[in-house]
Amino acid sequence: MKPDTQSDQLINEREAAMILCYSVRALQNWRHRGGGPDFVKVSSRSVRYRRADLDKWIAARTVSNTSQTI
Repeated sequence: MKPDTQSDQLINEREAAMILCYSVRALQNWRHRGGGPDFVKVSSRSVRYRRADLDKWIAARTVSNTSQTI
């Protein structure tokens, strides 16, 4: 099945880390501990991210002042 939009396109963890301005290691920690963006487990040693899931994760953490909680 071919992705309909760029937001459905799968990207590797290095590209996802660059988009989020975090390290690849941070993504790996979030996958292990929870709290990070949703990901696609392609195989036992390979994961990918959808741009739409990264955007959703960013939007869920967007606040307008410091007294707001996530």
